[in-house]
Amino acid sequence: MNKKKKIYLAGPLFTHAELEYNLKIKDLLVKKEFSVFLPQEDAEDTTDERENQNQKLIFKKCVEGVDSSDIVVAVLDGVDVDSGTAWEIGYAYAKDKPVVGLRTDFRSLSNGIVNLMIEMAIVALARDEDELFKIIEKV
Repeated sequence: MNKKKKIYLAGPLFTHAELEYNLKIKDLLVKKEFSVFLPQEDAEDTTDERENQNQKLIFKKCVEGVDSSDIVVAVLDGVDVDSGTAWEIGYAYAKDKPVVGLRTDFRSLSNGIVNLMIEMAIVALARDEDELFKIIEKV
């Protein structure tokens, strides 16, 4: 890798498990020498900030995070993709930024692994962290 890629890590951040998994993925990416924008840290998207009515600031920081990224990695676990993550995927797609999905959830829809609009907006879908790193190196 000749240039340190900047990754925007999109994913749900509303439960302790989601927050911990996001941090795990961030730490693994940093160990692989990627620069990572993680909304729960870099946009200060926390319960306290939302209670302080700082939604506009959180939104602005997240948009700037996607804008300045080389790649978006989107955690797609769950019955359906988190709505904020879906927005970030669509925004990145509109900005012509490659989006790599990460889905460790073994459940699938009746007609695919994820929602059709999400599936068409991503360049690849990894089923685990090791596969994610292999894909990112090629993007």
